[in-house]
Amino acid sequence: MDQPTVGILHPGSMGAAVAACAAANAAEVLWCEAGRSSASAARAEQFGLTPVPTLPDLLDRSDIVISLCPPAAAEDLARDIAQHRFTGVYVEANAINPERAQRITALLGPDAIVVDGGVVGSPPVRGKTPTLYLSGAAAETERIEALFAGTAVRTAVLGTEVGKASALKLAYASFQKTSRVLVALSVGMAREHGVDQDLIEVAARRTDSYLSEPQYVAKTAARAWRWGPELEEAADALAAVGLPPEMLRAAATTLARWHDVKDDGELTLTDALNSLVQP
Repeated sequence: MDQPTVGILHPGSMGAAVAACAAANAAEVLWCEAGRSSASAARAEQFGLTPVPTLPDLLDRSDIVISLCPPAAAEDLARDIAQHRFTGVYVEANAINPERAQRITALLGPDAIVVDGGVVGSPPVRGKTPTLYLSGAAAETERIEALFAGTAVRTAVLGTEVGKASALKLAYASFQKTSRVLVALSVGMAREHGVDQDLIEVAARRTDSYLSEPQYVAKTAARAWRWGPELEEAADALAAVGLPPEMLRAAATTLARWHDVKDDGELTLTDALNSLVQP
């Protein structure tokens, strides 16, 4: 198959580095200079991307377009693309929810074929190897796999349904990013009382991730009647030293959804997740 021409929209730190990897299997990787900052221009030059003056120029020349931009801008950017009747493969690789990915698919169809994407990991520089998860039509996801074959961007296809890649990205991000904020709150509270090093020593005895232990969710549900009030107390402790308590109050509100399964030792993961979902 002939090497495709690829267009990268919004070459930020992730977008420019991903585009540079695509260059290994592309005839050319383009970026649009119009409306971009000097920082974007410097990044694009650093990664060897080819400038074009306008968005129509980029779209006319590209077989594949990759959208990696701030999540809030994803649909507006797709509308701009739709106005130009782009007819290639559009990789929607932003951290957006599945419903938005499906709206963008409808917006760009039938002219363009949308592949849903989600990048998990750091930009592919200095030995980092993120994974680009893909979902969508088989022929098009195969083209994107080929585009990144042998590069620092790994690919994994989740199926043909648009939205699956976005869902996986957000499911992981919701844990990974919230957990970092929880660390800040926990260490912040401990520091205010002079026990932050003691807290770190306690935590150092356990190094694995709760996300890899979903079976523990059932035990969490059974103990929620105790854990909820404990988190309310912790939220009060945060507020008392000027730290934001809202995240822990929200966690307590979530735990309250398990009020009917108090101390249920027979509860399964499926039962616990089902009882967490409310209409």
